Amino acid sequence: MRPPDPATQPRAFLEALYQAAVARALPLHNTAAFLPAPPRGRTLVLGAGKAGGSMVQAVEALWPPQAPLSGLVVTRYHHIPPRPAGLPQRIELVEASHPVPDAAGLAASERIMSLTQGLTADDLVLCLISGGGSALLTLPAEGLTLADKQRINRELLNSGANIGEMNCVRKHLSRIKGGRLAAACAPARVVTLTISDVPGDDPSTIASGPTVPDATTCVDALAILARYGIAVPAAVEQALRSGAQETPKPGDAAFAGQEVHLIATPQQSLEAAAALARAAGIEAHILSDEIEGESREVGKVHAAMARAVARGQGGWKTPCVILSGGETTVTVRPQPEGTPRGRGGRAGEFCLGLAQALQGQAGVWGLAADTDGIDGVESNAGAFVSPDTLALAGARGVKVEHCLDRNDAVGFFEPIGGLVVTGPTHTNVNDFRAILVM
Repeated sequence: MRPPDPATQPRAFLEALYQAAVARALPLHNTAAFLPAPPRGRTLVLGAGKAGGSMVQAVEALWPPQAPLSGLVVTRYHHIPPRPAGLPQRIELVEASHPVPDAAGLAASERIMSLTQGLTADDLVLCLISGGGSALLTLPAEGLTLADKQRINRELLNSGANIGEMNCVRKHLSRIKGGRLAAACAPARVVTLTISDVPGDDPSTIASGPTVPDATTCVDALAILARYGIAVPAAVEQALRSGAQETPKPGDAAFAGQEVHLIATPQQSLEAAAALARAAGIEAHILSDEIEGESREVGKVHAAMARAVARGQGGWKTPCVILSGGETTVTVRPQPEGTPRGRGGRAGEFCLGLAQALQGQAGVWGLAADTDGIDGVESNAGAFVSPDTLALAGARGVKVEHCLDRNDAVGFFEPIGGLVVTGPTHTNVNDFRAILVM
């Protein structure tokens, strides 16, 4: 397959690279090689994440029709894909809120834990885990209410904490994350299939690792809470200080004989995009699938590289495309009372920083989008930057500096047709960024 001509259709070309990255991470393409054989007992499927709906359908399509199969998986609202004709539903799918948990996620988590009761050594638990599971698997620790968890989640999301820091806290304030789900499944065999949405592909960080041991500690969680000024109830703080909220650690007998398989990763998706670019005669350079940092600053760094290449100073020849992935962060800036809230996510804020730093550089286009199709909590996946982005916005009285001050990527890109809208993709391997230099 050849993508659109980058010389005449740069936006369509970059969108095709994004779609290639998404397609590489779809569960139906990646699950069969990792499915275990049916056990002597029953097979229970449990899980959570933005890719939960498509992971369930992949298992239902691939599991032997005569073998027992049941279970419960929770995914984000509006993230259940259309069911293929003739595919019987054997695993229950429910929806809940992301990125801030809600009562539906709490109810689903309680049901998931209850389903682990009565399992035997003859049974198999197949856990389907993907990004977003931290918010969807909501079972607050003793002394925490759902309202407490919602507040803490919001404050973490707005703090600028990276995903590892956020999930360390989440694991220590939960009764299901940080390996606790796997411990509840004993003595059954547990096989986890996971789609990575985190830098480094650490299964203990993906969805806060409900089925894998946790090397972080209560002391780590307390330090992170202090670093970002996030308060917890006094009884919970004391439980953290005493170690009562400690998670199961590596070497714990609860994890003996268990398996964890990464069925899709950000690097694989970047390589798929690179292969498509090369099919069009465009050299592709993958910077990394582990890039972190403030989104706007990462955007500025990408702009500096692209400007150097465009000027013949960057070490790479044009035409080329620069690809990267990872998980950046957005520190939400306080606004005066009564000021409308800015709208946007990591990808949009990256593109604001990129556009600001490119300053209309000729021959450079960029696209950043979340591979789940949703940038933050908005309806767009990300945004597109072209050499005339700043001029188009200026003609409408929109200034990139003002939008950065308000974390308002949607307010900047929407009036100029710069939003990338895909709808839910039913997978999630985190940020995708592509800069085309002609």
